[in-house]
Amino acid sequence: MPRSQSANRQIKLGAVLFGVGGPGDHDSWRNPEIPGDASVDIDWYIARARQAEAAKFDLVFIVDSQFITPDSPPHYLNRLEPLTLMSALAVSTTNIGLVGTLTTSYNTPFNLARRLASVDLISRGRAGWNVVATGDGGTAANYSRDEHYDYESRYARALECVRVVQGLWDSYEDDAFPRDRETGQFVDPSRQHKLNHKGRFFQVQGPLNIVRSRQGQPVIFQAGDSDEGRDLGAAIGEGIFTHAPTLEAGVAFARDIKARAAAKGRNPDHVLIQPGVRPWIADTDAEAIEAERYERLHKDFGKTLAQFGRPFGWHDFSQYDLDAPFPELGDLGNDSFKTQADRIKAVAKERNLTLRQAVTFFSEQHRSPFVGSPLTVANTIEEWFRAGAFDGLNITVTIPSEFAKFTDQVLPILRERGLVRAEYESDTLRGNLGLPVPENRWTQARRATDEAVRDTLVEA
Repeated sequence: MPRSQSANRQIKLGAVLFGVGGPGDHDSWRNPEIPGDASVDIDWYIARARQAEAAKFDLVFIVDSQFITPDSPPHYLNRLEPLTLMSALAVSTTNIGLVGTLTTSYNTPFNLARRLASVDLISRGRAGWNVVATGDGGTAANYSRDEHYDYESRYARALECVRVVQGLWDSYEDDAFPRDRETGQFVDPSRQHKLNHKGRFFQVQGPLNIVRSRQGQPVIFQAGDSDEGRDLGAAIGEGIFTHAPTLEAGVAFARDIKARAAAKGRNPDHVLIQPGVRPWIADTDAEAIEAERYERLHKDFGKTLAQFGRPFGWHDFSQYDLDAPFPELGDLGNDSFKTQADRIKAVAKERNLTLRQAVTFFSEQHRSPFVGSPLTVANTIEEWFRAGAFDGLNITVTIPSEFAKFTDQVLPILRERGLVRAEYESDTLRGNLGLPVPENRWTQARRATDEAVRDTLVEA
């Protein structure tokens, strides 16, 4: 079901800080605007976060993974750990949200809860968590495991992990610390709660030794396109990161996620769909189209071929004849990015593609639909937004001047139409995203009990 078309509905904006270049972008680091060490340069991150904040973006997004090969994108090879980086950005910005990727596969709930809650307090309620069930199977060897978690276990573990973390975030009710100097009471023990969780993957007693922030809990984001991924997002996601190659695909994805959320008893308006995009903007449509075409045609095919192996556990496709039929791969990819790997194998077979054709076909799937003059890009964004293809966009940020074309030329058009904010509504991430503050579960339970007792007394 699509998001309600209320008059005050506005586009949410995220900036994905890719430093020296992420997937499919192996050469942007050569641009003189980008420091060669941008992905570990805190000054570069602070400047980009402030650039996004000046444009009234809702959040900056820090991607992450913990396994690399020599063929990984430049940004992946050498980058800062998300929570450490978010802490630095928290004290260098005021209103913009700070969202970081942390895996549920190779973290434990107590540590996740404590570190994320710390960043949420440091930022005064601006933290968000992008929940991932790690796809890179090679990560296992970095965490003393002989094998990566199987596909079903990764998603089941992710759901349980998030529920435990959310339970730990409620360890203290909001009035747990009277800090009364006269009476000497620092904490009210009746407002401190153990979790006592015993599940399939985790046993966690609690309580967590940190209070909630002004936004109650960090905002939960998730990205996943498989049935398992969509179900996880519908169950726990307040923001959904995705990729939408066409308007029709975007509308179908948004409707599916929101319908799944509604079926789970959630308000679909509190599940925000935010696809990642790279706009191509120039003075004229023709110039923008040519710039996008030029970069696409001048990509290093060898690097693209190497990146093509990632869904299959970084399988080496250079060993095959590029112009022979797509190789038979069996169950390769089942313990990596299974949905993506299965789709590649299925499409290659259905279309009788060669390896070269398959690499080209799937590279084309990630072409940006937002190409043209500032007016054209603004019109396309409005069309997609009003059709229900998204609630917001995550803009890829590498070259500062390219990002400025979006903030300084496209956003004023959308702002004049009332589609993006002119000023922040809040100084918390939830407040700016229009998401409710989750009530502490223990406070909620006690209130329900008190109301039931009062009802009984009235009836008596």
